[in-house]
Amino acid sequence: ESGAANASNKEINIQWYIPSLAKPSNDTETKVLLLYAYNTKPVKISNIKIFSSMSIFSGHLWIPLARIISLREQLSNLKQQVETLMQSSKTLSSASEPTCFLEESETLKRIPSKKPQMNVAKVHLDEKTEEMAKRCLSEVRALLSVVPALSLPLTEIPFDVTLQSIASLEDMFDPASGCIITEESLFNWIISLFH
Repeated sequence: ESGAANASNKEINIQWYIPSLAKPSNDTETKVLLLYAYNTKPVKISNIKIFSSMSIFSGHLWIPLARIISLREQLSNLKQQVETLMQSSKTLSSASEPTCFLEESETLKRIPSKKPQMNVAKVHLDEKTEEMAKRCLSEVRALLSVVPALSLPLTEIPFDVTLQSIASLEDMFDPASGCIITEESLFNWIISLFH
């Protein structure tokens, strides 16, 4: 069972390989290998020798390292912009809430949440941030898509923008590490590019 794999939900697993010698032929620029695997249904593998499934897919793409580094920087800037928007929106909403005074006999109960709700809340983007997001996502699509026609700029954002989804994309394009993506709308968009 040491070689077993479990996925309780749909997920994409991304890993990068930076080869020292292996290169796609006839290429002068440095490229790195993106390795991906995803499942479209929950999976539990207990014996890898006899396992076969119609819901597990994998593949690889050679991607120019310079474009990955540039995209990651853009995604980092986008994440900062989204955080700023969320912070200003939070400040505005808390300023508009009425102030309540509790009597001494009343107590306020707080239930700790496992995950901060802010990360998964859909963010309403201003015009500047939306354009920034479209540029980043157009580059993501151009890098991941096997169909050249998809390198045209995006006219709309193809998934729900949350702080978590942007952070996941930033992690995805970090060649020093891999990541797992589970957010449904982001998951659906990325696997559509791999087809």
